[in-house]
Amino acid sequence: MAEELSDQTTLGTIYLHGLMRAQLRLALSILIVGTLTIGIVPLAFALIPAARTLPVGPLPLPWLVLGLAVYPAAVLAARFYVRAAERLESAFVDVVNRS
Repeated sequence: MAEELSDQTTLGTIYLHGLMRAQLRLALSILIVGTLTIGIVPLAFALIPAARTLPVGPLPLPWLVLGLAVYPAAVLAARFYVRAAERLESAFVDVVNRS
């Protein structure tokens, strides 16, 4: 299979497009989950007006949610994405080397 990839045959192109589709599916799933998760935050504050000004220590609740929940969640999602993409590529390399 490595020859098909290097020679750019139809079979090699199919395998490469399969890898690209899997990576696109992974990226879109992370994007959708992240968008829905972050989109819930303003919706929650719009539906619960008292939460907008609720103090938690010296800071209002929205600042804590945005500062202490959204950014770490984004970092964890990015870390998950990188590891999952590496697993996809590793599986692809294993298939290529097996042939």
